[in-house]
Amino acid sequence: MTENPQAQAAGNAGNTDDESSEALIAVHWREEGYYPPPPKFTGQANASDPAIISQFGEENFPECFRAYADLLTWDKYWHTTLDTSNAPFWKWFVGGELNACYNCVDRHLGEHKNKAALIWVPEPEAESHQAITYQELYRRVNEFAALLRDFCGLKAGDRVTFHMPMVPELPIAMLAAARLGIIHSQVFGGFSGAACGHRIADSGSHVLVTMDSYYRSGDLMDHKVKADEAVETAAKEGQQVDKILVWRRYPGQYGSKTPMVEGRDFFVDEVLAEYRGATVAPVSMPAEAPLFLMYTSGTTGRPKGCQHSTGGYLSYVTGTSKYYQDIHPDDTYWCMADIGWITGHSYIVYGPLSLGTTSVIYEGTPNYPDAGRPWRIAQQLGVNIFHTSPTAIRMLRKVGPDEPAKYDHHFKHMTTVGEPIEPEVWRWYYETVGKGEAVIVDTWWQTETGGFLCTTLPGVHPMKPGSAGPPALGIYPVILDENGEEVPKGSGKAGNICIRNPWPGVFETIWGQPERFVQTYYAKYNKDADSKDWHDWPYFAGDGALHAADGYYRILGRVDDVINVAGHRLGTKELESAALTVEEVAEAAAVPVVDDIRGRAVEMYVSLKPGVTASKDIEAKVTTAIETDIGKIARPKNIWIVPDMPKTRSGKIMRRVIAATSNFSDTGDITTLANPEVVEKIRQQVQGAKAARGQVPRELTETEAEELKSFGSE
Repeated sequence: MTENPQAQAAGNAGNTDDESSEALIAVHWREEGYYPPPPKFTGQANASDPAIISQFGEENFPECFRAYADLLTWDKYWHTTLDTSNAPFWKWFVGGELNACYNCVDRHLGEHKNKAALIWVPEPEAESHQAITYQELYRRVNEFAALLRDFCGLKAGDRVTFHMPMVPELPIAMLAAARLGIIHSQVFGGFSGAACGHRIADSGSHVLVTMDSYYRSGDLMDHKVKADEAVETAAKEGQQVDKILVWRRYPGQYGSKTPMVEGRDFFVDEVLAEYRGATVAPVSMPAEAPLFLMYTSGTTGRPKGCQHSTGGYLSYVTGTSKYYQDIHPDDTYWCMADIGWITGHSYIVYGPLSLGTTSVIYEGTPNYPDAGRPWRIAQQLGVNIFHTSPTAIRMLRKVGPDEPAKYDHHFKHMTTVGEPIEPEVWRWYYETVGKGEAVIVDTWWQTETGGFLCTTLPGVHPMKPGSAGPPALGIYPVILDENGEEVPKGSGKAGNICIRNPWPGVFETIWGQPERFVQTYYAKYNKDADSKDWHDWPYFAGDGALHAADGYYRILGRVDDVINVAGHRLGTKELESAALTVEEVAEAAAVPVVDDIRGRAVEMYVSLKPGVTASKDIEAKVTTAIETDIGKIARPKNIWIVPDMPKTRSGKIMRRVIAATSNFSDTGDITTLANPEVVEKIRQQVQGAKAARGQVPRELTETEAEELKSFGSE
């Protein structure tokens, strides 16, 4: 491992007094040293020649993306690579036609029909793994496609909503819809029936596909109960659901206490009997035709249905899966995300299957029945590519720091996705989980972007803890301040990261809300609303970032999650990373609290590693770590050592909830949390202690209340 003096100097340059500008985010994080990719990895990498970077240089844009599109099988080749005539509603590979299901299933049958396309791992360890070959996947997708077409009357352009857990029937249903050109909208299984209903209404779906039950942390959860709530919610918004298709966790056994509604609800395994052996010709779709809607999980207002295209999206996730995930057909690849999120769509289903590899799907929680479960699965299946989130990594480090060493798993490649990963956590992932053998790609991207935007090219670039890395191939970022001025590389100052150019994976629009699409993502830095030149339409990502002297980007988190202390804009991730350097701390969350003198002050919530007892000494260590790494301006007003953090079903800490607790305001809906009971414990602890200290704040203004509602939203 070698230090980079230029990058080190850039990190130190952040410690200046001129960062109080409202336009900049203060950064005090020091730049880490480099870790080179292992030679064994580089020798087999899909991209190990640095020349590929210049092939995707701006002088070759947009034609450089032909290399991604040429990984697919097209029914009709395109005539225009990028159409900018209706900016910023970009159209890729115009004139081309293809089918996403054909590219993920049919075209592999000649060479790989007897190879596992999917391996499903049920949560109960006593249950057998289920391997589905490409031939079997082809059969099951065709049968369900016939059911959607003939029993439900769905056709190309219609929408269908799925509200399903992590079971193989979900990708089967997605691919069946894609086979027919039906636009699918999968709602994360952990969301409430009401949340599903809002999305049904927004998309205009008449058919809901769901599941009776699934396992979570050892319990068989009643999932069908949410379907009635979803239908009722959709009806209130004027959308009628005609049919509910219910897959059964155990065919022939109903795992829900909710009655089936005659004439509306149907067991899929019973209806499928009429379609055994049916085949359905894949419908050739225009490249710009919508493939799916992916709703972002905001807390207020109308849902945002990100509309992703068929040709552009599929080419981008195929290309990035090949070069950044380094997927080969003979790999066994496991992305531990949920298919209900964009990561699961792009990097469990469409990207890996398009490349003909074996993709693992796990039903349950990664720490059930214990923290060794992921490493047992990896050992049993011979997983060599592992993909998960910093949230999961922190949790596994907390509950089983020594577990990976007990198992004979060997990864060549590991991904981290979803939020910035703190250097301390990165090192555990690299040294303990990867055993120093695997290359790590720390990826930055979003629901809206379809695929990776910043990450190291694993066979070419060295890794740097805490930094996502350079731009992905064909991506040209810029960091702008609030005034639209470019923040120079190596300045040690941060601003808003934007992407100057379109790329094939970017979403086409917000379903039914084109004005909101332009206003949210493009209007901020656009200077000519009539321009058809892509240079005039930088994509505003809503994330803060620092561009180091070496060209690597460090993502600081959502701009909405910046805490403004006396005009000093502090990124929550930097604060949390400092807290995590304290040995006893397992998880950390920084939130703002209203302060009449400084505007906002920082409060830190931390949970401890197993067996560690809370103490004033640990609180003092956290304070010292933050003051040392950042400065006295960031000194927390309070540090709360809590038994656990309130988390979503996907494991993300709900900072909005604890921010509300710190400010004695309404925590909002907490019914979808994985552990709602912890909220009351934290409220009593924090608000009781504050009342005893006389720290009860004044009543919040309307603006302050709205700010807190949006802070840390999932």
